[in-house]
Amino acid sequence: MKISCLTVKKFRIILFIAVCCLQHNLLNAQSKKPKFKVLAFFTAKADQAHIDYVHEANKWFAATAAQYNFSYDSTTNWSSLNAAVLAKYQVVLFLDTRPEAPEQRVAFQTYMENGGAWMGFHFSAFALKDSTFPEDWNWYHNIFLGSGGYGSNTWRPTSAILKVEDKQHPITKGLPGTFKAAPNEWYRWQNDLRKNKDIDILMAIDSSSFPLGTGPKAYEIWHSGYYPVVWTNKKYKMVYVNMGHNDIDYEHNSKKALSSTFSSKEQNQMLINSLMWLGSGKRAN
Repeated sequence: MKISCLTVKKFRIILFIAVCCLQHNLLNAQSKKPKFKVLAFFTAKADQAHIDYVHEANKWFAATAAQYNFSYDSTTNWSSLNAAVLAKYQVVLFLDTRPEAPEQRVAFQTYMENGGAWMGFHFSAFALKDSTFPEDWNWYHNIFLGSGGYGSNTWRPTSAILKVEDKQHPITKGLPGTFKAAPNEWYRWQNDLRKNKDIDILMAIDSSSFPLGTGPKAYEIWHSGYYPVVWTNKKYKMVYVNMGHNDIDYEHNSKKALSSTFSSKEQNQMLINSLMWLGSGKRAN
């Protein structure tokens, strides 16, 4: 049977188109593969302000993951903080609390000491003697975070002007020198982070924010002082951000949120920068 040159030519064209389509589909599949995987732990049981923040955080991080091509999972099951599960993720988040079980703490420390990445928010750094979250994890609070225990806080949740202290770090890339943060309950710590050579303070409360807080108690309003709110420990791939406490309608017991942690464009960019830096696998600047 004779096959004409025209038929062979058509076959070659069809084959070429098929190969191109296959390559295109393969490229699309590869591009959809997440750059890195994030696992967030949370409790969301105690303070309504923390609960409200966690709910909106899960929505915001999921949407950001879709936009920036990383995967985002979240769980209230802290027993998943183990070597087998952590091995599947490049970045871990603590949205509101910390692990309490000894085996969970060991797994997390081992993960971080072997190149894992972490971002913690607001209450995840809280520790106070004779409280539900006592000062019973020295490595985490004094070495890893460097902050020690909780000192005090402003009230009620209000916005603050933040000053970028390290303009060279990838987390602060593209941010203005100062910007207005979303409303938050701001924490003071026992340790002076400026005296810790391992800590790189990325942002602090700008003096233009004072007085910060509205009370009603006088000590809940800050009039002066130095207060770091975002920092990293240079020995680990980590960043702590003090944000994560929405303003709530406490007076009328309605549990209605009066603010959003994700209402500041600049603050959101800082969080995105943080995630992309943590997911890159690079520890140093």
